[in-house]
Amino acid sequence: MLLWPSSLSARPCQHSLPISRLDPTPRLRLTSLSRCHLGGPFSSNNNFNGLTTGNNNNGRFLGGVQVGADYQFAPNWVLGIEGQYSWLANNNGGVIFPGGFVYTNNQRGLGSVTGRVGYTWGPALLYVKGGYAFSDNKENVTFGGAPIAFAFDSDHKNGYTVGAGVEYMFAQNWSAKVEYQYYNFGSSRFIAPAALVPFGSFTTDDHVVKAGLNYRFNWGGPVVAKY
Repeated sequence: MLLWPSSLSARPCQHSLPISRLDPTPRLRLTSLSRCHLGGPFSSNNNFNGLTTGNNNNGRFLGGVQVGADYQFAPNWVLGIEGQYSWLANNNGGVIFPGGFVYTNNQRGLGSVTGRVGYTWGPALLYVKGGYAFSDNKENVTFGGAPIAFAFDSDHKNGYTVGAGVEYMFAQNWSAKVEYQYYNFGSSRFIAPAALVPFGSFTTDDHVVKAGLNYRFNWGGPVVAKY
């Protein structure tokens, strides 16, 4: 049997050394650098009182990195923390309003700081995660093609994320993972310019599927259990 060492979400993994029995003592392992992940985000259907936004059901390319640490106990359960950032391919989602107003949002990246809990069997780890999320938005409003000042009642940049995935150790210090994450940044409505106030609110959220390759340094003590 393999005891999953602690790692990062894009976390390095390590096979155990053969021993005669399982040492149930928990171990803390740190990964100073996680490897890359690739994937694609898809936005939900959003609208301003029936005016469909340009990013509905879109698909884009995503790539990023993550770092974190895990703590194993009991002896097959894992608790962890992870920081992650993903760069998004260019996306100028937006909407054209009656009267010549145009709103665009180029969402350039997604970040998160999450906790996770998982269960290991053999070289595999099944986990769920959740926590804080950040959206890197570049927004503009134009009237007749010229930029104008605008304001929302909320920033729709800070929100939450939840997800689940599976990670598999395929060699010493190396693992691969596939995971799904849902990001929600809440609803916003225009409070300026006045002409856009009656159009109501829109929601900013993303559904993301990612695959990652991870390397684990396994700092913090010797590997405990093995097959």
